Amino acid sequence: VQVVESGGGSVQAGGSLRLSCTASGRTSRSYIMAWFRLTPGKDREFVAGINWSSGSSVYADSVKGRFTISKDDAKNTVYLQMDSLKPEDTAPYYCAARFGMQVTRRYADFTSWGQGTQVTVSS
Repeated sequence: VQVVESGGGSVQAGGSLRLSCTASGRTSRSYIMAWFRLTPGKDREFVAGINWSSGSSVYADSVKGRFTISKDDAKNTVYLQMDSLKPEDTAPYYCAARFGMQVTRRYADFTSWGQGTQVTVSS
């Protein structure tokens, strides 16, 4: 599976952005797609993930209630709608995918990664 992100950019605190991630290759219904971000001093931090088959989603506590992950089956695309953005959300964001049925938060579990897209939130 290959994944390609788009979206991102710069916005003021309180604003919104939407990231997109399109999967191609040997996709199937039994895979997980997720968003991670790279913050200073941390490994890739889990942001949100979605089970492609069931549509069930999982969020990091830091973004719960502000970010929404969704999917478009016809476009093989996952979206991350980010609202009420804060300066601490600033980071490069990465889309990831792996085969499986359960959303996990460990970046090492994911086998396919996008190139990353920068999100910058100014105060």
